[in-house]
Amino acid sequence: MAQRVGRIRTPSQAWRAPLRCEFTSQYRVLNGPLIMNALRDAFPLLTALFAAVCLPIAASSQTIPNGTAIDAEVSRILTRTHANGMAVAVIDHGKVAYVNAYGIRNANRDPLTTDTVMYGASLTKAVFAYTVMQLADQGKLNLDRPLKDDLDKPLPSYGPDNVFPDKYGPYRDLADDPRWEKITPRMCLTHSTGFSNFWFIEPDQKLHIHFEPGTRFSYSGEGMILLQFVIEHGSAAQGLGLDVGDLAKADFNRLGMTRTSLVWTNGSDSNVADGWNDQGQPQPHEKRSKVRVAGSMNTTISDLSKFAAALVSGDGLSPASRAEMTKPSLHIATAGMFPLFQPDLPPNKQRKDLASGLGITVFDGPHGHGFFKGGHDGQTANTLICIEANQRCVLILSNDVRSEAGFVELVRFILGDIGEPYDWEYGDHAGKS
Repeated sequence: MAQRVGRIRTPSQAWRAPLRCEFTSQYRVLNGPLIMNALRDAFPLLTALFAAVCLPIAASSQTIPNGTAIDAEVSRILTRTHANGMAVAVIDHGKVAYVNAYGIRNANRDPLTTDTVMYGASLTKAVFAYTVMQLADQGKLNLDRPLKDDLDKPLPSYGPDNVFPDKYGPYRDLADDPRWEKITPRMCLTHSTGFSNFWFIEPDQKLHIHFEPGTRFSYSGEGMILLQFVIEHGSAAQGLGLDVGDLAKADFNRLGMTRTSLVWTNGSDSNVADGWNDQGQPQPHEKRSKVRVAGSMNTTISDLSKFAAALVSGDGLSPASRAEMTKPSLHIATAGMFPLFQPDLPPNKQRKDLASGLGITVFDGPHGHGFFKGGHDGQTANTLICIEANQRCVLILSNDVRSEAGFVELVRFILGDIGEPYDWEYGDHAGKS
């Protein structure tokens, strides 16, 4: 059964920012006539200034629709896109305000519910970045210190994992490329290591650095995996050698995310979502057996909404780390996220506000600064998008990739026109496997 959490604020309940316009004391010495004359002459200017400067910050933010309206809009989008399932959460003022699930979770037409386990896909990267920032708060990682300084021996000398030989990249392939020594945690989190998305999609299935690390953006799960490797195999003297799955699980437990894990742990649990590709063909839920921070998370809409609330409100991070995570760390100058290694657009065609944060992408729109992260595979379509003002987010998990074609409509319906860079993320590929 679908679940509704909290309540959506009505216009009369909407947050009101305090006015911050004050007259300085020099104007208080004027006598009555002078005051009236001054106000009469200055009234047009004062009116304009008041409208531009003195209105509450939230005035440009629309009131979030109520649950009934959101349900109707989701139903319309599912019908239009022919998608079978979707789960939606709304965060307002850093709190979970609404959670619901719609449609079915498998070919047997079992209902998709708010506690159905769904594939998190690349939203895993945002969870990992949050974990990394906690390690930075603890002094165990420095975002701008080369990773080589966190290892006890050179990266190319490490062999494959004993249990899962394909868990990490083949770092021996970097033996003749000293540029690996320049890679930092920030470069891993901003997709600027120079790696392809994954080593195994390279024509020769070897790990390569394609450009000077730190100089430009090219989406790379492989960079995230490298940082995972360093955390798990780094110097014990620096407090590393930590299991990333355990670190994430500690946060999941703290936040009450009881059905979320970076590795498959659900055993015979029957409430799991299968998926559908863009041809409407059912696909089984892939049960990943190893932690890979680029995309191994399983979660529920109820659980992940709690993480989204923590992330947008800064819960679990120092103010400095929270600000670091969502600030522009690397300008993005490409026309889209894919294909990889695109040339930069001419300066006059670049979106000036688009940048990589740490594990997320950041932008500025009509409602101010925001950030987002997506997740996608042949049958999965996920998005988390947040606006810093009023700490508002929309989280969507879908087990039918076709629903992705309606994400822009749904986000705008709930948050208004926030300037979301979905054209950069999806191009004309939204809803396609």
